[in-house]
Amino acid sequence: MSIVNAGLDLSGIETQTKSPKGGALKRAFDVTVASIMLFCALPAIFFIMVTMFSIDRGPVFFAHERVGHRGKKFRCLKFRSMIVNSKEALERHLEMFPLAREEWEATQKLRNDPRITPLGKFLRDTSLDELPQLINIIRGDMSLVGPRPIVQDEIVRYANDITAYASMRPGLTGLWQVSGRSDVDYEQRVRLDAEYARNWSFIGDIVIMLRTVKVVLMRTGSR
Repeated sequence: MSIVNAGLDLSGIETQTKSPKGGALKRAFDVTVASIMLFCALPAIFFIMVTMFSIDRGPVFFAHERVGHRGKKFRCLKFRSMIVNSKEALERHLEMFPLAREEWEATQKLRNDPRITPLGKFLRDTSLDELPQLINIIRGDMSLVGPRPIVQDEIVRYANDITAYASMRPGLTGLWQVSGRSDVDYEQRVRLDAEYARNWSFIGDIVIMLRTVKVVLMRTGSR
């Protein structure tokens, strides 16, 4: 089924198998490693929750709908890194600054995002904002390594590459993250996601995870 005929709904998209690429081996590895990581991260998670709540009393977690394997929607978890009412703040900012609107429309990101709090910037720079996604992995929404999780509006920008994206669970890290993260333009992100999905291997996942450690420590491409 083509993406046009599907009306941008991927629930019926044809992939080579009904199970995510990588099968039982990838899933067992995900659950085992994510469970260990979550247990080890509990002190950091508790500290972040207490600190965030003491600063502005707003929600600690942010859950945003993303597109998963075969188009299944799921709530992708993160620590909240933005101010409350961030959607309205973004709309005002884009109305006031045309160049910022051009940047947002091209990349869905802003180099100088007025919505991000000081604590949120630290969490993003260190990738600690993504710790709650370990829960998504254990639940089966995501994988440790995979394509970057996208929102519904991004599907059309993937064109024919959306089939490769939908053949796997989205990842906590992936080829895009270790290739420059936010320094990589959108078209290259799509290409990297499709390349990863089409050429998946278990050894490749291990290599990406090892490279991720270096990227996080050096804060490469963080934004």
